[in-house]
Amino acid sequence: MAELKDQIRDDLKTAMKARDKQVTTVLRSVLATIGTEEVSGDAPRELAGDEELAIIRSEVKKRREAAEGFTAGGRTESAESELAEAEILGRYLPAALSEDELDALVAAEVSASAAELGEQPGMKQMGQIVRAVNEKAHGRAEGKVVAAKVRAALQ
Repeated sequence: MAELKDQIRDDLKTAMKARDKQVTTVLRSVLATIGTEEVSGDAPRELAGDEELAIIRSEVKKRREAAEGFTAGGRTESAESELAEAEILGRYLPAALSEDELDALVAAEVSASAAELGEQPGMKQMGQIVRAVNEKAHGRAEGKVVAAKVRAALQ
């Protein structure tokens, strides 16, 4: 179950031997976050692979948002550093869905909803369709992109 965590640990060792400070810092940070999540709650537990991926996705998102803030504030060096960290963590995420694959998922869910309703779904069904697409995408697409595609398909 902790294959991802083991991979990160191995990569951390390699980065430490290579004296790569940025990679070492980023990987230590994400391992600490995973460890914190494992001991939170009533009893310590080992995280499942999808829970570890969710933590990494969250860390990547935090770094991208920080980079946007730094860019808006005119701090390009800090923004570049945050983006580099996001790229390091991005190596552990599964490949994102292509536009065509995501469009196909959205179209399939809209047509399934239409078949279930007996008519073209409207904006009332948007939440259900977005949830269904997100479940099938298994985190390989950003939620706001999925929502925008579903909204466009329903209009």
